[in-house]
Amino acid sequence: MLQVDLQGGFGEKGRTSIAVTDGKTRIMLDAGIKVGAVGDDYYPLLARPVSEIDALFISHAHEDHIGALCRLVKLGYGGPIYMTEETRAEMPATLAQYADPADLHRFPPPDAQIRLFRPGATLRAGALHVETGPSGHVVGGVWFAVTAEGLRAVYAADMVPNSAVFHMQPLPPCDLLILDASYGADPVPGTERASRIAAWVSAHADGCVLPTPLSGRSLELMAAIDLPFAIESGMRGALAAQISATEALQAGMAEALERKLAMAINWHVGDSLPNCPLMVHDGMGVAGPARAAISVADAQDHPILLSGHLPEGSPGALLAEKGRADWIRMPTHPTLPENLALWEAAGRPAVLGHSCDRQVLDDLHEHLPALETAFRTGQTYLIG
Repeated sequence: MLQVDLQGGFGEKGRTSIAVTDGKTRIMLDAGIKVGAVGDDYYPLLARPVSEIDALFISHAHEDHIGALCRLVKLGYGGPIYMTEETRAEMPATLAQYADPADLHRFPPPDAQIRLFRPGATLRAGALHVETGPSGHVVGGVWFAVTAEGLRAVYAADMVPNSAVFHMQPLPPCDLLILDASYGADPVPGTERASRIAAWVSAHADGCVLPTPLSGRSLELMAAIDLPFAIESGMRGALAAQISATEALQAGMAEALERKLAMAINWHVGDSLPNCPLMVHDGMGVAGPARAAISVADAQDHPILLSGHLPEGSPGALLAEKGRADWIRMPTHPTLPENLALWEAAGRPAVLGHSCDRQVLDDLHEHLPALETAFRTGQTYLIG
């Protein structure tokens, strides 16, 4: 039997985390935070004390998957922390924006605990075999497949099966598939969304602000934009590092993105907004240079385009609500046809959906009857 404890991201968006145990070994997959929440609701709801966690695996460096890492160290977690080299490189910037400042100062993730692996590696913790594969979401981002005693649970983390930029490795057959259900029943393909974004940016070529996460969507936006643009200067090194990981990118994409990055203009917080599209991080306007840039843009009635998840009460959400920012989704999670294809390829197993609320799960269930819609953060799912 495999026991899967749902510690965050089920019936909600954010603080994504699960724990898997065969009764002898216990591992934890991801440790995110929930933007907009306060107190304990900001962090994963741990099913057991951290002293019982034998290993921690991180899928990628976005805040809703890694932002609670300092919290775990503070609580006494001293075991191995598995992540890819790219996730390790991006981790400090994410924690600087989303970890509790006091925790980050006193309990930074110790280098001695971090174990690096390459996407595609198979890892072990006790009798648990943990397969990995590129997720198509960001450079260095992975999915996890946990197997013991002939039973397998696949945790998709964040995933893009048909990204124009990133490569994704197919999922293995499994008994339980924990899908990225962020978009629910949205059927619109990424190519169509990217075309709409490109058209919007072209219509505002003389100046607009494009808030985006530092990794993942930033390269998707660069690929979609075919005109001169600017970036916040601190993004350049991170973007260059992502582009250099050519094995994670679709054929020919590294060269195209290198050319675009070389031509991008540097912009600094405090400068006047440029007379061209400006990419700044993060995508919600909660932290980083985006917070300052969209504040100036709002005051000057400067065009703003948001393209991802907007937590309630975030600066991005508030701008969209009052009509001061447009919103076009840039797909960085699976659409309905993609999730259906993933389920079919995995052998039509039982399904849980993470990173969405109940209504989104209900909408998806109409198309995917194997989806269990009643499970929420704090509950347990048993396999076998």
